[in-house]
Amino acid sequence: MGRTAAIFDLDRTLLTGASGPVISEHLRAGGLLGGRSVPGEGAIYRIFDLVGENRPTMMLTRQAARAAAGWSRPEVRAAGEAAAEVLATRVPGYALSEIARHKADGRLLVMATTTPHDLIEPLAARLGFDAVVATRYAHVDDVYTGGIDGEFVWGRGKVRAVSAWAAESGVDLAESHAYSDSYYDVPLLSAVGHPHVVNPDPRMVAVAALRRWPVMHFDVPPGVPKVAGIEPQQVVLTMLVPEMFPAVRFDIDAPDPLPHDGPAILVANHRSYFDPIAIAMALARRGRSVRFLAKRELFDAPVVGQVVKALGGIPVDRGTGSDEPLRAAAAALDAGEVVAVLPQGTIPRGPEFFEPDLKGRYGAARLVDMTGAPIVPMGLWGTERVWPRSSRVPELWNVLHPAPVRVRVGSTFALKPRTARQRAAGPPTAAWLDAATAKIMQAIADLLPPEAHERHEPTEDELARTYPAGHTPA
Repeated sequence: MGRTAAIFDLDRTLLTGASGPVISEHLRAGGLLGGRSVPGEGAIYRIFDLVGENRPTMMLTRQAARAAAGWSRPEVRAAGEAAAEVLATRVPGYALSEIARHKADGRLLVMATTTPHDLIEPLAARLGFDAVVATRYAHVDDVYTGGIDGEFVWGRGKVRAVSAWAAESGVDLAESHAYSDSYYDVPLLSAVGHPHVVNPDPRMVAVAALRRWPVMHFDVPPGVPKVAGIEPQQVVLTMLVPEMFPAVRFDIDAPDPLPHDGPAILVANHRSYFDPIAIAMALARRGRSVRFLAKRELFDAPVVGQVVKALGGIPVDRGTGSDEPLRAAAAALDAGEVVAVLPQGTIPRGPEFFEPDLKGRYGAARLVDMTGAPIVPMGLWGTERVWPRSSRVPELWNVLHPAPVRVRVGSTFALKPRTARQRAAGPPTAAWLDAATAKIMQAIADLLPPEAHERHEPTEDELARTYPAGHTPA
């Protein structure tokens, strides 16, 4: 058996949209396209982003070699280098994770694209690819002649070019992987043993269903679907408005609840199964997806469980000691996502529910140590009036006297990371985790109302509402 490879298409696969606008901008900046945009160029790229490749535009792309006649190859290469700086930042986090996985497994990384080789090879180099199979413009003495040297790397031309590269490189395509969005790459995906459909165009959706090829999206976690480019969580958040809960009076103060981009760990106290809805209400207009790390029982709860799953939750099986949930959360953070953690782990019961001092588990602190992501604290109060632990369903019928629910979001902060020497010595010590967790819990406590910091002697009825089915232990 020969070597194996992971072959990635570029536009709408490694990138969520087209690379053309960025490349054109830098060709124009280098004086190769003139100072003006081509009429309708923006509309063409927007259509491409929505529905992918089509034969007429690809035929025009093929004719672009003629327009490049007389261009200096070094100047084109320089434009590609400049474009690569921008394009590299637009590769989604989960695409980078997939690239890293294949690299760790010893596969050659190959970028296969119609985009001219001299323009796109700098990006492939930045991403750590081993080879580029791309359209090559013919040239003499570093000046393009207006022709194509070899295959126009598109459709069947792409699979021929990839097959030729594989034969020269001793790569076994039957044991290799390939990724593409395009119906026109069906021949390429059919040539490998492990095809992957990414962000499929309309016709590729049908092909993937018929051939049972796995479908994925590199801008959302594995297993989260997208329809027309939108994941379910975004639909839910768009629809989530206070008017949906007439029995609740929301008091939300979250002027800038999340960083605009990059990873973050959202931490909040835990008082009720209604907490995820209160959190989502505060974040609904932020426009960022949030992945929840929460106990599996929460996912099994009626109504809220379905909402949390739609928000891209990461279930935790308590008592198993598995690190898999933390690894999944760390992968999401490494991909630039926001992960929400309720450090208390479970809703406190009995007298502990009324304790002013919040006690947290190590999960959030361990995630900080694993990823270096900043912390966004959130304080919740009153959610237990909507859905006490004693009730199987939320109490949403008292519309005449709505329950007040208070949500406050604090300033983002970072924990002091361990030193390189400490990290080399092994996992964080209990002392470090205790100190980090205490700082996290204090940031949450600082967002709670004054009554949360006062010791309260609960009544028998109040205690009963903190236990499942209202059964207070003897």
